[in-house]
Order: sequence, then structure tokens, then C-alpha cells
Amino acid sequence: MVSIIITTYNYAQYIERAIRSALDQSLSKSDFEIIVVNDASTDATPQILENYSDVARVFNLPENVGLSAARNFGIRKARGQNIVFLDADDYLHSESVRVQNLFLNENNAFDAVAIDYFLVNERGQHIEHVSANEKPIACGIMFRKDHLYNIGLYDESFTSREEEDLRIRWSNAGYAIYHIPLPLYRYRMHEGNMTKDNERMSNSQEQLNAKHRL
Repeated sequence: MVSIIITTYNYAQYIERAIRSALDQSLSKSDFEIIVVNDASTDATPQILENYSDVARVFNLPENVGLSAARNFGIRKARGQNIVFLDADDYLHSESVRVQNLFLNENNAFDAVAIDYFLVNERGQHIEHVSANEKPIACGIMFRKDHLYNIGLYDESFTSREEEDLRIRWSNAGYAIYHIPLPLYRYRMHEGNMTKDNERMSNSQEQLNAKHRL
């Protein structure tokens, strides 16, 4: 089984698109689950998620814990042996989970698999095909869950660049991420993207450098 984990904080305008893309996966419904972790959103997110409680496992956290802790919460609730993260403002091609799950099931020597992504605008129009090898992102990677536990999950002290820290520890543990050059993930560009918070990104880069002596 695959667990699709969606974490969200105040993304009411996007969350339904993300959930629908997870529901529309070509993989048999019995072979995947959808976990939505609402990180104490203060917008209309809780009301929207009520409409999906019959098709997804929805968890409303009582207080905001941050992205890393919210992802860890989702991992601990996951029933699947393989895990893929989907940001609440992004969405998936209908074949993405089937392709990645098939790859891992047929290649026991590989630990995770990443797919390419399209940058899309607010209307969902494709802007650019981006290689996940050249410009990796946190989502759209299918991990073997036991390996995530082996490296200690996400470091919850990071407010950004948590995926870079995870990748370093993943590699240091001897695990690899295979790359499939198919653009099956959709990364939405908008003003609220966390990567546009320059101060937060800079602070986390310093934290990353100090932790790993980069």
C-alpha cells in the first residue's frame, strides 16, 4: 500500500485540487490511502476537509506545529509501506503514484524514487518542465517508510530546507533516490510559496550548514 500524505496550513484555496488529484490516481483504490494533516489552519480549511472525511483520513492538529512535525505526524499515521508527500498547493498527474509504486515494488534494491515536475501557474498552466535531479523538491518522491524511520524522520527544528537535511541524512545512511524523468508532479507557483521567504530560507541554510558542516 501507498500512503499519500498531504500537509496543509491555510491553503483553503488549493487543498481541494490536491485532494482530487490524489483521489484520481489510476492505482487501485485498495492500494493507496490519503492522509491529510491540517496544521491548525485558521482559514476555511477545516470546513473544506469535512467534505472529504469519507475518502481520506483527516487529522486536524489542535495547534500549529510546522511542516516538518506535520509530515512526521502523517508518517506515523501511515499504513502504507511506501510514502509520497503532496503539498497542499500542488497536485499530481493521475499516473504518478502507480508509476512510482510499480518501480519500487519491482526494484527492491532501490530506496526511493523521484519524478520530474511541471511548474504551473495559478490557473494550472504549464510553465516549465523541471528535472527533479537538477532542482530537487521535497514532494513527488516516494520513500520506503522503514527507511524514513531508520534516519529519524524529519528534523522538526527546521522551519524550511527540511527536505535538504533529510536528503543529506538519507544519503549518509547509504540510501539512494532513483530518478524517473517523467513530469508527473505539478508544483504551483504563487506569492505564498515558502521558498519566497528569503529570511527564513537564509536562516535555515545557516542551520543546515552548521548541522552538516557544509
